Amino acid sequence: MAGDLRIAVIGQAAFGESVLNALVEKGEEVVGVFCPPDREGRRPDPIKVAAEGHNVPVLQFRRMRNQDAIDAFKELNSDICVMAFVTDIVPDDILEAPTKGTIQYHPSLLPLHRGPSSINWPIINGEPKTGLSIFWPDKGLDTGPILLQKETEITPDDTLGTVYFDRLFPMGVDAMVEAVEMVRNGTAPRVVQDESKATYEGWCRAENVIIDWSKPVQEIYNMIRGGDPSPGSGTTFDGKAIQLFKAGKADGDTARPAGEVTEITEEGFTVAANGGAISVGRVQPEGARKIMAPEWTESVGLKVGDRFGG
Repeated sequence: MAGDLRIAVIGQAAFGESVLNALVEKGEEVVGVFCPPDREGRRPDPIKVAAEGHNVPVLQFRRMRNQDAIDAFKELNSDICVMAFVTDIVPDDILEAPTKGTIQYHPSLLPLHRGPSSINWPIINGEPKTGLSIFWPDKGLDTGPILLQKETEITPDDTLGTVYFDRLFPMGVDAMVEAVEMVRNGTAPRVVQDESKATYEGWCRAENVIIDWSKPVQEIYNMIRGGDPSPGSGTTFDGKAIQLFKAGKADGDTARPAGEVTEITEEGFTVAANGGAISVGRVQPEGARKIMAPEWTESVGLKVGDRFGG
């Protein structure tokens, strides 16, 4: 029954907050929440606010590897540790302290897409599906045995934002609650990952998603979708960097050079690529905030025949 496991949560941001809320609503006993320290001039982390609202002790350490963090964790005498969006390195002393172990959420179908940007890359690669894994973390990076997995389609027009917020986020919260129940019932498996199928990618940063307009239109479209809303796929216009969002794709030869503006509409503008064209509805000029494309086109006087990327 709920409440008979002492649960420690390590997490942050909206996902960590939602997992904590779901566990509390389920009647689970959360004995402590670990999250990063407050940052000057910024609001407290959402999981901290939620924990305080539930009267759950909040513990904040700059590094979970520090001995004071390890000691504080062990003092909770937890049965299970739930890791919900953790970017710090958590040492074995913490992972192995709970009597029933530690479980972690990862937004890919492990062993595929280990690493920190595991939602961006499947979209950029044009893959038809992705998913989430709840696993038992070990010394490696996303290498521990699998407890459960859930799949979701990547539709042709999905972005990083839609895949995560519409599906992997809510599915992940539910999967965490389900996994805790499986641990309680003694039905949680430990399926060793198949290393022969493992892939790893690092952070998807702005420099990894620079558009080459001579590439096939589908590749460019996938790159923009995989970087929307972050980090944003980049190109240049008039010698200045600009990032593109809210893209659409049209197949068919435009008979225009790659990177040339082919159309300007009330929704944005269209740029020729290899085998088609990319429409853009939102941009972020260098050193500025994101704005709708028509506002930008008007501000720079964009016209058909102008060129991006060189």
